[in-house]
Amino acid sequence: MDINGEFTIPASRERVFAALNDPEVLKRCIPGCNELERTSENTFDAKMSAKIGPVKAKFDTAIELSDVNPPRSYTISGQGKGGPAGFGKGSARVSLEEQGEETVLRYDADLQVGGKLAQIGSRLVGGTARKIANDFFSRFADEMKS
Repeated sequence: MDINGEFTIPASRERVFAALNDPEVLKRCIPGCNELERTSENTFDAKMSAKIGPVKAKFDTAIELSDVNPPRSYTISGQGKGGPAGFGKGSARVSLEEQGEETVLRYDADLQVGGKLAQIGSRLVGGTARKIANDFFSRFADEMKS
């Protein structure tokens, strides 16, 4: 399933790009994120909890950044394993465009799920994924205000 969006962040493109690569900022902004650790320059390990419809699971997630073009864009890919709940994997192309003193962040993501999560139905999974994305970017925008 495809998910995309656009958010205006009240900060410079350089500051937004730096924050999108800061594990502490990301941990505070990602809904359900319990741990986030940088394992190399472009990889992170995360432990997250999510509830999608009737399925609640904890995910061990590997995240990788590629096509990194500071401070303009990158691709973020991840795969989370949720035990009996199944798995989720996907990638998102993130681009940043300066607009005065603000930055317009655009993303275009593709998400796939398997196991019990796939049995729930793509409409419910897609709705939850959009809510998580909106929650993340709302928190991220608030973080950039301070």
